[in-house]
Amino acid sequence: MKTWKRQNRHLLQRTYLILIFGFMYLPIAVLIAYSFNENKSRAVFTGFSLKWYVSLFHNEMILSALGLSLVLALVSSVVATVLGTLATIGINSMSRKMQLVINNISYVPVVNPEIITGVSLMLLFVMTQKMGIGGEEGVFGWPTLLIAHITFNVPYVIFNVSPKLRQLDSSLYNAALDLGCTPRQAFFKVILPQLSPAILSAFLICLTYSIDDFMISYFNCGTMQTLPIAIYSMTRKKVSPEINALSTIMFLVILAIILTSNAIDSRAYKRNQAAIRRDAANA
Repeated sequence: MKTWKRQNRHLLQRTYLILIFGFMYLPIAVLIAYSFNENKSRAVFTGFSLKWYVSLFHNEMILSALGLSLVLALVSSVVATVLGTLATIGINSMSRKMQLVINNISYVPVVNPEIITGVSLMLLFVMTQKMGIGGEEGVFGWPTLLIAHITFNVPYVIFNVSPKLRQLDSSLYNAALDLGCTPRQAFFKVILPQLSPAILSAFLICLTYSIDDFMISYFNCGTMQTLPIAIYSMTRKKVSPEINALSTIMFLVILAIILTSNAIDSRAYKRNQAAIRRDAANA
């Protein structure tokens, strides 16, 4: 009886996992399949073809929007990661009461609806434009996009790095100072390597959110078009199969980055565990 119940429980677990992963990834699988569809119609698969991938690399509007999104995401993610990491270290040095206050304030942009963040940033930039900042053409464009993306990315860095920083043993930093390191050397040689997995994870999150963002970019882009805005403008008429091809490439690239990052973290964890076991054996 127990064996029968255990088998049914395992069957239900597998069924649940299949349904969940199917719900999550089946639409992506359909998109990938139709990116190779010879026919432009999304209703019928008539044959395998790579012509939409070839056409994609000749579409100047999509390539221009993609290039802007990638550069914007890379620059804003680097700046937000640096600012967020420094902010996390500063918050960690405060009293517990101040940490609670600052963390709650930092959490507001995360739970705040994107449309409110986008509109509020737009009003801020309009106010600066009325003050004469930005010249005759105004401030909207690359500067506003960059500031907006850094603004909504910094809180994600803080909440990703903070738990790892709190887990660190503060005696490691003090020990490095006792052994002759300067505060700067102790930070870069002791603290930063311990934080690097969390920092890398925060950077990837920022990169993904920045490439994916539509609402905040829409209100602060001026005449520039990021990739989500370009796709939105195209969907007003009809979604081109080139978008399917581009989405497939982006999905595979992001998937490769995530798998590589996880593989690096897994190897680092195994090396640390092996070093701990060697030290225990030698002791």
